[in-house]
Amino acid sequence: MLKSDMARKDTTSAVVLLGIIALLASSAAAFNITRILGELSDFSTFNNLLMQKKLADEINRRQTITVLAVDNGAAGGISSLPSDVQRKVLSVHVVLDYYDTKKLNAMKNHSTRLTTLFQSSGQATNHMGFLNCTKHSDGTMVFGSAEPGAPVTSQLVKLIASRPYNISVLQVSSAIVPPSIGTTNANNSKADAPLPALTKAKTPISAPAPSASKGKKGASSPKQDVRAPGPSNNDASADTPSDTPGPLADGPTADGPSTNGPTADGPTEADAPADDKSDAADAPKGSAGNRAVAGVGLGIVALLVITFSF
Repeated sequence: MLKSDMARKDTTSAVVLLGIIALLASSAAAFNITRILGELSDFSTFNNLLMQKKLADEINRRQTITVLAVDNGAAGGISSLPSDVQRKVLSVHVVLDYYDTKKLNAMKNHSTRLTTLFQSSGQATNHMGFLNCTKHSDGTMVFGSAEPGAPVTSQLVKLIASRPYNISVLQVSSAIVPPSIGTTNANNSKADAPLPALTKAKTPISAPAPSASKGKKGASSPKQDVRAPGPSNNDASADTPSDTPGPLADGPTADGPSTNGPTADGPTEADAPADDKSDAADAPKGSAGNRAVAGVGLGIVALLVITFSF
């Protein structure tokens, strides 16, 4: 008996748990904006736009949402826009919080700012992703874009449907279109345009660098070419010294000092044979011979000085 009672209690608990899960699943499945608007023929255009732009599925995935719907007469303010702008404007009509008429009338402030689905897209600029909701002194509620200079004239008409605190569908008198919402893509493309331009500018800057280095190498080769003909001209002048005495005197300006250099060394070699001709004959051009000659000369001078001093 005890075992059977325990088995029954376990079965009952499992059934209750499954019932709760099924209830939660059914309530989640009932959250469908397409079904809600599909029951109202006056909002068929707005409902079709939500399905065409794939916003209905995104709305149904939210747990808390408010949809500002317009009837077929006012939906032309959205359907007449370009296709890419339609989705942006529709997402402006989806508020990421729950607001029904009771909650709006209970607002303490005369104006509040609401965050829309367009703000979460990352494409909103200049406060386009927000709505201003203002309560006038006569109790009327109006909505408008929070973009500076945008009109706040879309009036709350009535509550269409609500499921506190999951979804609320409110009718507004006119479509809410931020003035600059059609230029958001153009502004983004202008901001991105300089990037490829900078990338291209870097390529020409790096390209001249190797060309300049090549130019320097090329410049050194002409200098060698210019110097190469020089010796040929000197050789030609050396072959005919009697015919071209002038160029020989003028041309080798750099060779003049070298000519004077050996002339200065000449007397040293001339003096060396006077002191010791055999040493000069053995090494006329060797550095060791020159040092020996210089040493002999210094020795003779020193001997003369000592002789005269005594």
